[in-house]
Amino acid sequence: MEIAEHTTALAQEAKLFAEAAKSSGLDVEIPTCPGWVMRDLVRHLSEIHLWAAARVARKATKIWQDDISESTEAWPELAVFWPDDDDLVDWYLETNANLLRSLEAASPTDDMFTFLPAPSPLAMWARRQAHETAVHRFDAQYAMGSGDGFDPVFASDGIDELVVGFAQRRTEFPVESPRTMAVHAEDTGDSWHITMSPEGVVTIRGEAPADTTLAGDASDLYLVLWNRPGDKTISLVGDEELLDLWNGNNRIRWSG
Repeated sequence: MEIAEHTTALAQEAKLFAEAAKSSGLDVEIPTCPGWVMRDLVRHLSEIHLWAAARVARKATKIWQDDISESTEAWPELAVFWPDDDDLVDWYLETNANLLRSLEAASPTDDMFTFLPAPSPLAMWARRQAHETAVHRFDAQYAMGSGDGFDPVFASDGIDELVVGFAQRRTEFPVESPRTMAVHAEDTGDSWHITMSPEGVVTIRGEAPADTTLAGDASDLYLVLWNRPGDKTISLVGDEELLDLWNGNNRIRWSG
């Protein structure tokens, strides 16, 4: 996907997220984020948008701010922690608009801090924020008893970010010997082969024999690999426990 496609998805997913948050109210529990209610989820995604915008627009070099006041320094009129409940969702949309402006004003040649492989630093940030927002949009909708799927190309791109980007940052994995999992998105034709070993995770794009093979539509696989529930139709052939091991040991980590 191109940067413009990611920013378009980011804007669309943000609107859907805000609609779900307004419809449900801020006290509804988020089953996919244990211990959180909608208020926590809206605050989280708003702060993530402010954090990302600072890395893009201000070329901030630290992976994470030492104190929340640093966001206030970057966005003094926007970084208000926290707005009243009546203003919270609209404030979220403002943080999203600020992020979009920052992304659209930046250049792929700009030198920015990154933590995942991508064609350019700007491409990494646009992609990461699009998928961060999309997954949490699903979380917000699921809390209301629904949870729409994703465009196949976007979902396949999100799988790739997870298994090629985040997963390969691991330097260990809780297995005694290498275990392999193949993922095949039938509607896009994309495939990945993941090797989990005591030394970490290695992913190659393409097909190869594996201990466990997951196949289905990209949207369903995207949710499965991000350990999200919902109405999904996938086939699983081989060691079913390996998927549980994957889901129990893959979390977004900001450090190496």
